Amino acid sequence: MSYDPPRPAGRLLLTPEDKDAPARVRRLRGLGLGERSEPAFDAFADRLAEVAAAPYSMVNFIDEEQQFFAGLHTPDGGAKGAGLAAAREGGELELGRYMARDHGFCPHVVVRRKALVLEDVCDYPRFAGNPVVDEFGVRSYLGAPLIDRTGIALGTICVVDVEPRPWGQAGLRTIKSMAAELVERLERREGVHGI
Repeated sequence: MSYDPPRPAGRLLLTPEDKDAPARVRRLRGLGLGERSEPAFDAFADRLAEVAAAPYSMVNFIDEEQQFFAGLHTPDGGAKGAGLAAAREGGELELGRYMARDHGFCPHVVVRRKALVLEDVCDYPRFAGNPVVDEFGVRSYLGAPLIDRTGIALGTICVVDVEPRPWGQAGLRTIKSMAAELVERLERREGVHGI
């Protein structure tokens, strides 16, 4: 696996090179995904947060430049609008619908094409320097890729917490199962969008 050169920031940050991004973008556009939020994706994120007992969850589609949270759950139900910025106010994580590709852990999941469990991101030097750790206080992550029938990783589903979390094997099974469920739903869109 190759990586983009480190960014000239305070910490070493290695965002994985994503050679599949152009094909992913074509596939997402063909399915009508990745450009607007939908109530069904927000409902899925709400259910994912409930099942995982996590304060934040996302359905995330990734293109060459950014991540788009088509489904988003936050503890207060906020950030359902189309705000471009993600900000931290009063110590609470506040997410908008878009995030830079070099923020967070979902781009790693898409490139790896495997689930990622980080019970405490600070235990992993490669991930501890990610901007979401300092900017938003993210301490725990659990995500799985959304790989469709064509073999393209369209994006991810994930849950995050501001406290370390022992996700364990049960969490891993849950995130993988819910990813498979969402992929089935996404593939039903093909007839609607003429693919």
